[in-house]
Amino acid sequence: MSNEQAPTLTISKGTPPAVAAAGRWQVHALADPAIIRGLAAALRSVPASAATWDLSQLSGLDHIGAQLFWNAWGRSRPPHLTLAPEHEEVFNRIEQAGTLALPVQTRQPWYSLAGLTRRTQEFAGHLVGFVGLIGQLTLDLGSFLLRPQRGPWKEISANIFHIGYQALAITALVGFLIGVVLSYLSAQQLHTFGGDIYLVNILGMSIVRELGPLLAAILVAGRSGSAITAQLGVMRVTEELDAMLVMGMPHGFRLILPRVLALAISMPLLVVWTDAVALLGGMAAAKVELGLSSTYFLQELPGAVPLPNYWIGLGKGVVFGCLIALVACHFGLRIKPNTESLGQGTTLSVVTAITVVILADAVFAIVFKGVGF
Repeated sequence: MSNEQAPTLTISKGTPPAVAAAGRWQVHALADPAIIRGLAAALRSVPASAATWDLSQLSGLDHIGAQLFWNAWGRSRPPHLTLAPEHEEVFNRIEQAGTLALPVQTRQPWYSLAGLTRRTQEFAGHLVGFVGLIGQLTLDLGSFLLRPQRGPWKEISANIFHIGYQALAITALVGFLIGVVLSYLSAQQLHTFGGDIYLVNILGMSIVRELGPLLAAILVAGRSGSAITAQLGVMRVTEELDAMLVMGMPHGFRLILPRVLALAISMPLLVVWTDAVALLGGMAAAKVELGLSSTYFLQELPGAVPLPNYWIGLGKGVVFGCLIALVACHFGLRIKPNTESLGQGTTLSVVTAITVVILADAVFAIVFKGVGF
């Protein structure tokens, strides 16, 4: 770079001080950090409002060079400034950007009136959106039943594989360990009172009616629910959702319906699988702790657990699966096109899905309190 192109700064000590700049104050001329630090230090040594500034001899100026002057001036033009007409627009843009007033958001405590109002509005928005999602799913399900040959069969099959088959290992492991723990704890208490034979009743009722469906639902909510939300969120970030609407492909029929049906089919099967493995774990622990044989355990289990309890467990699986899919899709479609919203939406989806599952389980317990005993 020639000396004529190098950025220069001349400061005359007088009353008032005079500052004259020349050369190219552009990014390629200011690439050296040492040059920028030297010019910035020299500019800061001059009282901006009292000095006279002559920038008419600049042979080139871009936003990088102009920002150096702007920062030295305290983000406002000095009263004595001489500027070339072709550089006026650069400072006008910086001045306009600097005067944009961003709204100051003060975080109100959750117990304040503003905080409670904000949270109530957010909850109402989520509730209205969730109800609308259920309505759209009902319409899509009607269309699917009227024209099943045009249904998203490939998407349903793929989701059953990912949500159901690939979750067999983790549900089996956790179910077996829960069965072992529950059997050990119950056996210790029952042996104290001489009620060893009632271990089958406790394990059968607790696992088949409550723990099996609830455990499978929590695992699926954390594993598959988060995956669904993340998939839809990434599609929002990459603008695939907008592209689908442009192509005339509705989100509900191609994205939400397959996942809800897949979870409604997979969850009852996972509940049966989790029940069976958990009972095996409990049976193994009962053999070690109390000496109950596997034959006795299997013979007493049908009488200890009436048939309605199995149907209640399967019904819970269907309901829990639909709720998890709907919650995951709801938060996935509400994600904004940025990575921060994607992370927050996925976390909120898992927490909400687990909470909804526990609330639904409580409703089942109240509605069917006199059934199966």
